[in-house]
Amino acid sequence: MPVLDTTTERKSSYLKYLPAIYRDDAVMGRFLLIFESILSPIEHTIGSISSYFDPSMVPEHFLPWLASWLDLALDPTWPEDRRRDLIKSAAELYKWRGTKWGLATYLRIYTGSEPEIHEYTEGMLLDGDAKLGTGTQLGSGMAWYHFTVVLPVDKGSKIVETRVRAIIESQKPAHSTYTLRLIPGHRE
Repeated sequence: MPVLDTTTERKSSYLKYLPAIYRDDAVMGRFLLIFESILSPIEHTIGSISSYFDPSMVPEHFLPWLASWLDLALDPTWPEDRRRDLIKSAAELYKWRGTKWGLATYLRIYTGSEPEIHEYTEGMLLDGDAKLGTGTQLGSGMAWYHFTVVLPVDKGSKIVETRVRAIIESQKPAHSTYTLRLIPGHRE
């Protein structure tokens, strides 16, 4: 019958946590390998837990979970880099929520293009030489709390108007109204 050479056998690293009387026990070393093989992946995950809180490093399938901590709803149709940018920018966006800059930043992250936001302007007076035609705009005619968002959209873009409106609704002051104009555009 062959004799096992226990001097070259693997021993569990958990032996160092046991009293000295058990540290040289070969059977105990092999027995603890069972638990070590189960717990090592968990220990590795816990050891690198900080990477699960960094939007740049977290695995893609964890992005919705991380976004839920920040009360963000990620659109799964967005490119991965835009979802990561939104999570990275969440604190800054919350800080600027309800402002022109905050809304423009959020829309830029979602669409990838620069939105124009025009706040209330009084109507224009037309004299006898003025002509009305396509593209003529005579002011908002609305109250002081109305603004217009002009958003260039690429042909074939996956930008959804209802999602853009939901972003505006979530970022604008509650008492304000808006007009959304999606115009054909292109990014340089």
